[in-house]
Amino acid sequence: MVPLTFLLAMALGTCLLMLPAARAGDGAAPFLTALFTATSAVCVTGLIVVDTPNYWSGFGLGVILALFQVGAIGIMSGATLLGLLVARRLRLSTRLVAHAETRSLALGDVAEVLKLVVLVTVAVELATAAALTLRLRFAYGEPWAEAAWNGLFLAASGFSNAGFSTYSDSLMGFARDPLVLVPIMAAAVLGGIGFPVLHDVRRNPLRPVRWSLHSKMTLFGTGLLLFGGAAAVLAYEWGNPATLGPLGPADKLLGAAFHSAMTRSTGFNAVDTGRMEPGSLAVTYVLMMVGGGSASTAGGVKVTTFLVLGLVVWAEIRGEPDVSAFGRSIPKEVQREALTIALLAIAFVGLATLALLTVTDLPLDDALFETVSAFATVGLSTGVTAELGPAGQGIVVALMFLGRVGTITVATGLALRSRRRPYRYPEERPIVG
Repeated sequence: MVPLTFLLAMALGTCLLMLPAARAGDGAAPFLTALFTATSAVCVTGLIVVDTPNYWSGFGLGVILALFQVGAIGIMSGATLLGLLVARRLRLSTRLVAHAETRSLALGDVAEVLKLVVLVTVAVELATAAALTLRLRFAYGEPWAEAAWNGLFLAASGFSNAGFSTYSDSLMGFARDPLVLVPIMAAAVLGGIGFPVLHDVRRNPLRPVRWSLHSKMTLFGTGLLLFGGAAAVLAYEWGNPATLGPLGPADKLLGAAFHSAMTRSTGFNAVDTGRMEPGSLAVTYVLMMVGGGSASTAGGVKVTTFLVLGLVVWAEIRGEPDVSAFGRSIPKEVQREALTIALLAIAFVGLATLALLTVTDLPLDDALFETVSAFATVGLSTGVTAELGPAGQGIVVALMFLGRVGTITVATGLALRSRRRPYRYPEERPIVG
């Protein structure tokens, strides 16, 4: 039902964006332009083939806002409920221990999940919109109506990790303004953590020991990637005259932190991504591919998948028989699921990059950046999206859809298909390495 629901939303969004009223200029938007934009909005990606504020009318921007809002709420609700569905297949003893220790959502709390997702979304977006509206009104002189609309759009786009902007240069005009960038960054990080973690922390805000293993791993991995990514970008871009070079030390720190947070799936940019150093782009590849938390508005293979694989490697290096974290052992089936998801993601990105190189004249680095950004539903680009042509745009559309619903449905399917055989084959060790 998850992929079918997203396909239906994409089809409806495409039809609405093809209406003449949705375009700022004369005539209606072409089918491929409407399809690309609707897919990017529903899948909360943010890649664009036209200048959003100038190409689309107020009605069109409203449709885009509604699409990425529905996509964000849908993915958080759907992924959380699928996680509860998987939990039903656990052994009763495991479920009882987990519920007793974490006081997590019960298996029948469908209504509570949906209600809390909507409440969290509305609360974060309204708080962010209020802060942005006041800043745009009093610091930049925008009329109240314009400031309120831009603030609401950017707040919803930030929390949804959609990356659509009402400004043609994304957020490059605010590169020196922490009172604009920090609220958007905070909303994006909260949206990218995931609803299960927000729910867990809300119930036990001052008692981390009561948090679930998923919450601990997600928060630890998020902090590690945010600070590590910012440090790497700062090191590579400190003297780059096209990005952070002209800024003061404080603004450089802000720019590096903002870029690190946005690469996790949001897709806003306060500096010109296409003019970054190769080292920064390589770091961006990794951050985009990892993404955010499970059951969040962020894309990628997810933080927990990345950490599980890292813990498997660490346990193997140390010769440990079990993989563990925070005093809990990680089941072997979860390790296999993480490996499967990561390898499938690499395969999708690799095949899409090869296809893009076949149908376009893009250099390898631009094609790879575009495919990673599309699959991880990030929305950052080196500026080549509009030049892809029909075939290239079709590839990116398919990749955005696969990246948005693929990892969730594959992970759930793997967990639900897990079964025990009444026999085992004899063991024989192949040579590895």
